Amino acid sequence: MAEELVLDTAIRDWVLVPLSVVMVLIGVLRYFVAKLMRSPAASPSPDPKLVKEGQVVVRARHLRTGAQFIPAKAFKSRKVYYTNEENGLLHVPKEEAQKAQAAMFSDPNMAMDMMKKNLSMIVPQTLTFAWVNFFFSGFVAAKIPFPLTLRFRGMLQNGIDLGTVDVSYVSSRSWYFLNLFGLRGLFSLILGEENG
Repeated sequence: MAEELVLDTAIRDWVLVPLSVVMVLIGVLRYFVAKLMRSPAASPSPDPKLVKEGQVVVRARHLRTGAQFIPAKAFKSRKVYYTNEENGLLHVPKEEAQKAQAAMFSDPNMAMDMMKKNLSMIVPQTLTFAWVNFFFSGFVAAKIPFPLTLRFRGMLQNGIDLGTVDVSYVSSRSWYFLNLFGLRGLFSLILGEENG
């Protein structure tokens, strides 16, 4: 039988709340640092070739949605005009598709932006985990209000080496990880839907 623990309210005030608040603040700060580190947009005027390709796709989409309003023969001839393998407007040869992918990966600015984004994620999380591990190691921080199986012990009681404690108790280190992976919804509310 697992032990019942009585959690002190000071643990809530000095461990749970600070951990949660710091995780939210670091997430918001990380977002703005990543935004500052991004490279400026390439050029304000779009490439005419890309604009033409986009307009062809829009025209093909309109053809597909309005297909029931034109005769079947006219629809088939327009479909061939767009999708013909030799000279269709929507057909891209495999060589050109591979060249476009290679050009995308050869852009040094894109690689640098990816590295900056990863760096703006790794550094704060490493420092936050070190902070949690140093100050809050070994705390039983909270109790989940529903029963769990023993398989959750390793996930929820990381840093507590007691086999007699009920599985529904959460250590401070595990609370850090639950916040790290569970705050995406809150960040999408704070920073906007696409930034969560």
